[in-house]
Amino acid sequence: MGSRVTRLIRNFNLENRALREISKAKPRAAPRHPTSSRFPQEGTEATSIAEEIHQRNDPLLSMLKEVYVESKDPVPQEETVAVVKKVKQENQRRLLKFSLPGDPYGFCDVTDVPKGKLSLVEALTGLNNHKRMPKIWTPEKLAQEFSLDPKDAKALTDFFFPFDVKIIPPKSEETKQIKDS
Repeated sequence: MGSRVTRLIRNFNLENRALREISKAKPRAAPRHPTSSRFPQEGTEATSIAEEIHQRNDPLLSMLKEVYVESKDPVPQEETVAVVKKVKQENQRRLLKFSLPGDPYGFCDVTDVPKGKLSLVEALTGLNNHKRMPKIWTPEKLAQEFSLDPKDAKALTDFFFPFDVKIIPPKSEETKQIKDS
C-alpha cells in the first residue's frame, strides 16, 4: 500500500512540472578567456627561433673550453682496515665438537665452522646441556666451549630452547584408540 501512495505523490502534476522545466531559459555558456596573439606563427618566427638554437655560439664555446674539472676520490683508511679484519675473522675456523653419526642427513660434509658460528647439532647439544644442567653449562661456558661471543651465547640461552617431547600414557585401557586394520 505504501508504494502506491509514493507513486501517486511522485507522479502528481508531472506533465506541468516537466513543461515548466523545459520552458525555462537555458543557461548561457561561460565567456571564453581572451587570448593574446603573442604566440609565434607557423611561418617565420618559429623557424628563426629554431635556427638561433642550432647556431654555433663562439663566446660560449670558448668559456666552456676554459673549464677543466679534475676529481679524485680519497681512499678511506677505515674501510680497508675493516675489510682486513673481516678477512682474518673469516679465515679463523674451528673443528666441530659434535656431529651426526653416519651420513643420514648429508651433514657429514661439514668438518669445521667459522669461529663465532655453530652448526645445528652443536646448537641443539649446547641448548640441551644448558637445559639439563644450567649451573654447569652457563652462557659463559657455552661461549668458551663453542668459540662464541658471550653476548650471543647469552641471547642463545635466553631466546632458544630445545623441544620437549612428552608422551602421556592413556588413563585406562577402556579409552578408544585407533588401530591399524
